Amino acid sequence: MTTGNTPIDLDTSNDDDAYELDRKQVAAILYAVDVEDREKLTELMEPLHAADIADLLEQINPFDRSRLIRLYDREFDGEILSELDESVREEVIAVLKPDVLAEAVRELESDDVVDLVEDLEEPQQEAILDALEDADRIAVEQALAYPENSAGRLMQREVVMAPEHWTVGQAIDHMRDSDDLPEQFYHVILVDPRLHPVGNVMLGKIMAAKREVPLSEIAEEEFQTIPVDQDEEDVAYAFNQYHLISAPVVDDDGRLVGVITIDDAMVVLDEEHEEDILRLAGVAEESSLSDSVADTSKRRLPWLGVNLFTAICASLVISQFEDSISQLVSLAILMPIVASMGGNAGTQSLTVAVRALATRDLTSSNMWRVIRREVMVGVLNGLCFALVLGTIGLMWFGSPMLGVVIGSALVVNMIIAGFAGTVVPIVLDKLGVDPALASGTFVTTTTDVMGFFIFLGLATVVLL
Repeated sequence: MTTGNTPIDLDTSNDDDAYELDRKQVAAILYAVDVEDREKLTELMEPLHAADIADLLEQINPFDRSRLIRLYDREFDGEILSELDESVREEVIAVLKPDVLAEAVRELESDDVVDLVEDLEEPQQEAILDALEDADRIAVEQALAYPENSAGRLMQREVVMAPEHWTVGQAIDHMRDSDDLPEQFYHVILVDPRLHPVGNVMLGKIMAAKREVPLSEIAEEEFQTIPVDQDEEDVAYAFNQYHLISAPVVDDDGRLVGVITIDDAMVVLDEEHEEDILRLAGVAEESSLSDSVADTSKRRLPWLGVNLFTAICASLVISQFEDSISQLVSLAILMPIVASMGGNAGTQSLTVAVRALATRDLTSSNMWRVIRREVMVGVLNGLCFALVLGTIGLMWFGSPMLGVVIGSALVVNMIIAGFAGTVVPIVLDKLGVDPALASGTFVTTTTDVMGFFIFLGLATVVLL
């Protein structure tokens, strides 16, 4: 099994490459696979953390991945499965022998098993569930019965709790005598006779207090419980907002059913951030570097189709000024600048707004202040670049009025960009549409269409 107790040979010669696997080490591992040297492979893999082995499996091709797994065989650690990307995880599970898979899965906490099986196909789910002991299988199946992306799916069933009237000494004795403590926990949860959680006591305070001190006297002042059906995004927000380390999960009757720890909450936050970034780019959130060409193409095609439609809309606006462009060719040279600057400014405002909505920093109470700020930023930046473009227009084409037109159009489009980049995600959020998914298309279409229309319209009126 991988232990992670010995030094890990990682490439830290460059800050950008810190914590990457050393190329020589990867080459040595693949050579051991090529010559089928199981002993050497185990020796090379032993120091690696499960996350590093998962990275290695994701980076090599499917043929080498399959050979490595078969050769590594019984040394395979369940934590590796938890760290793997979903697109590779199914392939790895299919290669593992049933008895090896069973041994690997039995080492995991219940929340890790739930995370492992919830996205798998039914045959693979059954293979993992069959590998569990009866009590663990029941716990996992109960968790899977909760709504997807809920606290019930995120929590672990292994909980350390104590009656609220216990002393520090009783709690310590209980933990010493227990054979099934979670591998990692931070609090002892105090419960009343009906199993309602009433407080949290940090392990550090228990170890620092005298045995006769009641647990209730050293319980934390701030105490949060999480409803079992609460959305995991709200759970992650609560952990981040209230600086929680762990929190008990309760059912509809307020009884303790599990606990969520900070590592699980941070995974949700990371996934939400990654999802927002991918959606802003019009890429499916399940996209991965391990995906095939066909899958990647299929996922990106719809959004490229949407972009094609918006580009056609912008072209239709340009076509309305065909006569103006034919009379003044400089318009064709300069008009992409107005649209491009507006698009970039809109994307900046949009990114800030989407992130603020996700972190709940942008609310109804400060909405208009934020909109005014973005509009004023558009005015100031627009004026700065209007002077630059106006000068370029004068020097390049020898026309002062052309400089005035393009400068004016740029200012107006930058104002529109700041307004649209903030308002569009807010409106979509109010309508229940994910602003990260759809805002970019609306904002860039607005800045392109308005940029072309304002510049060519002004030029037609002023210059022709």
